[in-house]
Amino acid sequence: MIPPSRHRSRGNRLGIAVTITALSLTGTGCSNTMDHKADAAATHETTSSKPTVLDVDKAREKAKAVSSQIYDLINIPSAKVTEPGPSISTCDQDPEHLYQTVHPWSVYDVSEDELKAGFQRLRDGLPGKGWKIVQYGPNKSRDKTLELTADSKTEPFSVNAELWVSSPTVGHEKEPKILINIVSGCWRAPKGTDLNTQY
Repeated sequence: MIPPSRHRSRGNRLGIAVTITALSLTGTGCSNTMDHKADAAATHETTSSKPTVLDVDKAREKAKAVSSQIYDLINIPSAKVTEPGPSISTCDQDPEHLYQTVHPWSVYDVSEDELKAGFQRLRDGLPGKGWKIVQYGPNKSRDKTLELTADSKTEPFSVNAELWVSSPTVGHEKEPKILINIVSGCWRAPKGTDLNTQY
């Protein structure tokens, strides 16, 4: 696993703020920020009010499948990819019964040009795979990192991607990468599941 960057403001975001950003975008299965609130509410009204009952392991498999799709769209076979699989996090509205899957990972150890091309392929390919891009452009960090957020039209998942490469605002990027975070909406654990024993 590639260690998080330790320079500028990016280092702290790898494990904390990027996850929080994606979590805030999905809520209970749909995006709830920016200017697509109405579309999201209409599309996921049922999902939000009655989360699907799903075994934790099956939820992880769904998250892995989404990650595989994103990896295929980036399409840099020579790149290295961080190894940890999806984890779960309880949902605030009912932490004893509701949970969501979270899968942060990154693509690295290739040239910045390859990363840029992969990021562009991701942007171009998402709509054809059933995703709606809801945000694209430099983010609000000091580094103005290029960021993309998309919501699945068929599954309660959102993807957040950041391109970490050298730029006039960043200077030389010591650890170029594409940082991905996949987050699901809330699932309801089957009766008898102790979410405190899950990870």
